[in-house]
Amino acid sequence: MDEAAAQPPTADPTTLRADSMLGWTHAIYGLHAFSLLTGILGAATVVGAFLTGWPSIIAVILNYVKRSEVRGTWLESHFRWQIRTFWFGLLWVSLCVFFIVVTLGIGLLVVWLPFILVGCWFVYRIARGWLALRDRRPMYT
Repeated sequence: MDEAAAQPPTADPTTLRADSMLGWTHAIYGLHAFSLLTGILGAATVVGAFLTGWPSIIAVILNYVKRSEVRGTWLESHFRWQIRTFWFGLLWVSLCVFFIVVTLGIGLLVVWLPFILVGCWFVYRIARGWLALRDRRPMYT
């Protein structure tokens, strides 16, 4: 009997690492989604709940803490997607607030539309990312 045929196939370490981190990645999307639902169903706005809600802040911290464990796997793209969603959202909201300050509050009448668009963008990014994760596909940014 051939020795190579008798030995079980060894799993790729990158695949094993990705499989072990799959649950973490789902949990992080879940935390972001919980923040979005809090904003949709509660008194807070979607944007406010996503950027200042504890679930999203915990999710971003987990992204940074666990980032090295997904490096080199297809999950790395999901971590990058989640981190960029948070920070680019913060950038857009900061620009909206800056616009309100520069226009001495007059811009508040106009800025609700960008806030709504940023909220929809958050929902889109989390839904698209989570669906791709469910299908075990990387995110292309």
